[in-house]
Amino acid sequence: MPAFIEFNRRLRWADADAAGRLHFPRIFEIVEEAESELLRGIEWPMDVRRKHYDFPRVHVECRFLRMLALDAPFRLRLTVGKLGRSSIRYDYQVFDDGEELAIEGTMTVVMLQNGKPVEIPQAFRAALGGKTSDSIS
Repeated sequence: MPAFIEFNRRLRWADADAAGRLHFPRIFEIVEEAESELLRGIEWPMDVRRKHYDFPRVHVECRFLRMLALDAPFRLRLTVGKLGRSSIRYDYQVFDDGEELAIEGTMTVVMLQNGKPVEIPQAFRAALGGKTSDSIS
């Protein structure tokens, strides 16, 4: 099973627009927060990421199905959807407090080293794919 993370939280003041609804670009920041936690969970050390690799976003998409209101609880699930040679596509779903799908989308990142796409290291690929490995570097 591919790596995934889920977390529950409430829509914060900073995430809402003047009408008290999710301000649309904030979903991408929330997804990036989930991505960071997912990578931390598979023990992909931040110092390795910062020293050796960059992960620019090359494609994002989002479909809004239901409104999330200020202070409303929601659950986000981020899953590794597809692993390319040098890219990772994350799939995400946000469920409202009634467990109805409110938002869904994808975010694709490319793994760069020295500004050029590089093949995802085997140990990292295994961890993203849900397999255990000894060392990710």
